[in-house]
Amino acid sequence: MSDKTLTRMELSEAVCREVGLSKIESAQLVEAVLQHMSDALVAGEPVKISSFGTFSVRDKNARVGRNPKTGDEVPIEPRRVLSFRPSHLMKDRVAKGNQD
Repeated sequence: MSDKTLTRMELSEAVCREVGLSKIESAQLVEAVLQHMSDALVAGEPVKISSFGTFSVRDKNARVGRNPKTGDEVPIEPRRVLSFRPSHLMKDRVAKGNQD
């Protein structure tokens, strides 16, 4: 596993190289895409990217949890959580890794 993390700047630079937009235009494009995705998720809409996966928001009910150190019961409030379900193509690609 790598300790490297892909950042917005690196995405922008990749768009700049691959598409040929300026660095500023590439950064604006990446920001616009991420903003549209975020807005849809905040509104409760799933975001499906073909051959990549689906981001969705789901509601979790209130429940009782336990403090692992003390064993005390702790109430956990209801909340919305973000989930990601990778496509079969993405799962296969990740499973293969760098074996190609």
